[in-house]
Amino acid sequence: MFDEKLLDSEIKRMFDGIAFAKEPAGLYDPLRYMIEIGGKRIRPRLCLTAYALFAEGGLAGAGTPILEPACGLEVFHTFTLLHDDIMDHSALRRGQETVWKKWNEDTAILSGDVMLIDAYQRIAKAPADKLDAVLKLFSDTAAEVCEGQQYDMEFESVPEVQMPAYEQMIKLKTAVLLACSAKMGAIIAGAPEAECEALYKYGLLLGMAFQVADDYLDAYGDEKVFGKPIGGDILNCKKSWLTVRTCEKASDKHSFLEMFSADADTPKAKAAKIAAVMSIYNKYGIGEDARAEVRRYSDLAIEAVAGFEPWQREALARFADSLVARAK
Repeated sequence: MFDEKLLDSEIKRMFDGIAFAKEPAGLYDPLRYMIEIGGKRIRPRLCLTAYALFAEGGLAGAGTPILEPACGLEVFHTFTLLHDDIMDHSALRRGQETVWKKWNEDTAILSGDVMLIDAYQRIAKAPADKLDAVLKLFSDTAAEVCEGQQYDMEFESVPEVQMPAYEQMIKLKTAVLLACSAKMGAIIAGAPEAECEALYKYGLLLGMAFQVADDYLDAYGDEKVFGKPIGGDILNCKKSWLTVRTCEKASDKHSFLEMFSADADTPKAKAAKIAAVMSIYNKYGIGEDARAEVRRYSDLAIEAVAGFEPWQREALARFADSLVARAK
């Protein structure tokens, strides 16, 4: 059966004990800093959850074959954040200064590079009989995440993005890593191929829900809970699910896009821009639409594992709810 307390303790032990090289400190201190400021550890948690659903004895009888690969998923995700924060000009991450802001851009780039290498080293500690499948899954996923980031950057230079293109971008940038996390746990546990594929689909759909929820919370969330200033996507002219949906519904999308793309350099101008864009979102019910989309994707994720045992479905439903409940 599934033991969430044991999973929580394994996650805590994993990241309390994570170690990087000490020297040169200027290279490795940012890695320690990023891990220490934490997060929900969503990807290793999903990986361990999937493993526990199929491994004999669950996590209690697991030994350690899943722990290093699961940790590697979080290290890889953290690497993407280091570089994303530079590209997005984000000053805060989880309520703390981002690495490029605290150190500099060169440090963030190089520390991110070594973090990617560290992630591969941890993933490569998967059991030998599962290593080829695990490395192929991870390598394919890592490339897809970079493709998604490229699309995201390209969207910044076009006036409008259609919803299918936006959905493809978030699938690559966000959802595939959750899908990989779920499937990797199942592969290492020795789950049948059909169950591995079902968990991949579950993770992919849940990842879609998670990104739409993140877009929603950027505009409608609580800054203290969200971990970064509300309205960041608006101020950075970043096309989110809310922006794309507004263009689908607005009677004068060109005026909206002109307002959305306008610079705001002073605190007063920034506040005014956020208020103006939010008024359009509210006029067209964009927040409610986003929440409905989060629920739709979340429900589809649960449907993907409909053939699992009841206790397995229950564990996956709890995980899904913990991930997107604030935006449902």
